[in-house]
Amino acid sequence: MTSFTQYSENSDFSIHNIPFGVAVFNKEYIACCTRIGDMVVDLATLYDYGFLDEVEGLTENYFEAYTLNAFIELGKPITNAVRLKLQELFLENSPLAKDEKSISDCFFDLDQVQMMMPVHVPNYTDFYSSIEHATNVGAMFRDPENALLPNWKHLPVGYHGRASSIVISGVEIHRPKGQTKPKDAVSPIFGPSQQLDFELEMGFIVNENTEMGDSISVENAEDSIFGMVLFNDWSARDIQSWEYVPLGPFLGKNFGSSISPWIVTLEALVPFRTASPKQDPEVLDYLKFEGDKNFDINLEVYLKPENGTENLISESNFKFMYWNMAQQLAHHTVNGCNVEVGDLYASGTISGKDKNSYGSMLELTWRGTNPIKLNDGTERKFINDNDTIIMKGWAEKDGIRVGFGEVSGQILPAK
Repeated sequence: MTSFTQYSENSDFSIHNIPFGVAVFNKEYIACCTRIGDMVVDLATLYDYGFLDEVEGLTENYFEAYTLNAFIELGKPITNAVRLKLQELFLENSPLAKDEKSISDCFFDLDQVQMMMPVHVPNYTDFYSSIEHATNVGAMFRDPENALLPNWKHLPVGYHGRASSIVISGVEIHRPKGQTKPKDAVSPIFGPSQQLDFELEMGFIVNENTEMGDSISVENAEDSIFGMVLFNDWSARDIQSWEYVPLGPFLGKNFGSSISPWIVTLEALVPFRTASPKQDPEVLDYLKFEGDKNFDINLEVYLKPENGTENLISESNFKFMYWNMAQQLAHHTVNGCNVEVGDLYASGTISGKDKNSYGSMLELTWRGTNPIKLNDGTERKFINDNDTIIMKGWAEKDGIRVGFGEVSGQILPAK
């Protein structure tokens, strides 16, 4: 497929992608949108001009909205039909390609738009599904010989997080304050976190509402997943290590999480399916699955000091995940927990076997004992004030590239 819109062969937003987002256009109005190359396309105006009339079931302009929730709730038969129609419209010699006025009114340069949160997130769950990450953390904080807790290989471990503090890429995060207990201290102290960290994650967004008591099976889970985003689950390790026993993360996590602005659909990621890691021991029946449920998505993390340049500090891949998204959603709902349109489920930190593939500063510096050296000569054990963390993700195979762009966030001093 060749688009009439020109873009780099390394663009994350090729005609094979067609992601969905929400933007402010020309500082004048908000609408749902898609992106091809470096052009952002106003879907509300495109709909008004009749280009999506052939999509069965798209009975009104769902794109005149501040979020994608209503569009996502239409379900995959309609949302995927819209994506395929957009691909068709973006081809060379399509009716849209020949309509200069529609292109002028619907296509915007990146500097003409401001990206917004793509969905309203009613609920947020964070999983803990990388065996390499869980093993590293267990070795650091508990026992290197028995790093994984007894339940870890039997179920996707997770916890319910804070939806209100999930923000779009580019929003600054203030260093959190809380209680910590230094190693040799008799009592805890209060103040800004000294061990602020990132967590390299991906998130998926569901497209349906279910009733309490209902569950979603592994076999049907992907029908309930609209698409994926990059996700940075900021973490205050010193606050977390003092507070997490017995109930888990609280102030060490809920101060902020950042997501990328573009939701990449599962349909766009089909060419990049890959086998999951072998699960041993065998899982219970409700977690068993068939076929390739993991996705080969390259991930990078950069640290940029204030007034400095980007430093590549981690290279990982989503395919490393021990528990896949279908298993996560099936386990989440097997007890009858209801889900809502726009719910966001994060993977947990994505780490590989090699040190350069670890998905957190906690692992990269091994709890601060082995600092990272930056290209300006400084070192980092954890994240300093005014540092920016940038995460990028893309999949590439047989000349097809589908990417997520980036999620970035700068850490400001504590208020």
